Amino acid sequence: MGVPLRQQMAVGRYLLKQKIKGIKRYPLVLMLEPLFQCNLACAGCGKIDYPKEILEKRLSVDECLQAVDECGAPIISIPGGEPLLHKEMPQIVEGIIERRKFVYLCTNALLLKKRIKDYTPSPYLTFSVHLDGLKERHDEAVCQDGTFDRAVEAIQIALQKGFRVTVNCTLFDGEEADHVAEFLDYAMELGVEGVTISPGFSYERAPNQDVFIKNSTTKRLFRGIFRIGKNKKWRLNHSSLYLDFLAGNQKYDCTPWGNPTRNIFGWQKPCYLLSDEGYSDSFQGLMEETPWENYGSAKNPKCSNCMAHCGYEATAVSDTLNNPFKALVANLRGPRTEGPMVADPQLVSTIEAGEFPIKFEQKKSVQQEEETVN
Repeated sequence: MGVPLRQQMAVGRYLLKQKIKGIKRYPLVLMLEPLFQCNLACAGCGKIDYPKEILEKRLSVDECLQAVDECGAPIISIPGGEPLLHKEMPQIVEGIIERRKFVYLCTNALLLKKRIKDYTPSPYLTFSVHLDGLKERHDEAVCQDGTFDRAVEAIQIALQKGFRVTVNCTLFDGEEADHVAEFLDYAMELGVEGVTISPGFSYERAPNQDVFIKNSTTKRLFRGIFRIGKNKKWRLNHSSLYLDFLAGNQKYDCTPWGNPTRNIFGWQKPCYLLSDEGYSDSFQGLMEETPWENYGSAKNPKCSNCMAHCGYEATAVSDTLNNPFKALVANLRGPRTEGPMVADPQLVSTIEAGEFPIKFEQKKSVQQEEETVN
């Protein structure tokens, strides 16, 4: 796992505290999204599909820090948009660090070389640089040539200056296991702390809906990746059980409150990935007003193909806490790459306005389909 011991211990203490208190719903990572504006227009992202007046909006420093205090999560992820476009981002990051929270500043790194002087290395600060593969694949995914080289240069500069750096990699349809494995090898050679890797979620506002990967394909792809990486020391920024879930070995429900989102519209219901379900004015309101029972891959067609870490990592972490021996075995052996996979949910009835829950049936195990893994 590509996470320092200090951070593992802090998160572990937080989780045990929630368990001792008997709290069933608690946040693990706050998704703090202070702007939607970006300097890229990626095919798989709908964040910039808003009118100019929305793209020009920003959360203030006070609003960001109030969200951190309200939520109480030990980890703060700052996506966007492109956070480095926010003129007050250094003050926001400084305020989070003063609270001894671990902040992951997610960036495409196009501005990092210029703005890095505004930040100071800290064990609580990580630059999470967006790379969706090696040069050709990444530049294609973000729809702009030259971005890979600029991002790699920025990573090298940040590492030289003593910053924590991770890579955030999103996989889309058409990926091949050997190409992803080659990318992970390259990331390890770069010297980054770890890699966050996850299948892309089909944002409704994304301009290209053909790029998103489906559940069964995701599982076969990750089995192929993990099979190649069996004896490699890839530092993946995930729990062992989430990786086992990606390989089709764990049957999990989504934990949408595990990664609550605060953005320019308010507290987004129910999660970072669904942007048209409404907003709450406060974190407490989000937790109390959201009909959580209406969401998840077995409950809502919008969620049916989601296996993203922001929905399922919290589930895997909770399972780790409840079943430490199972987690230890998964960690020691790595994700299982042979044998039957858990079945995908399949929608069998159409949704009528306002009617939940939605009925699903289970497909036959995808292992019964012909499995072709590169």
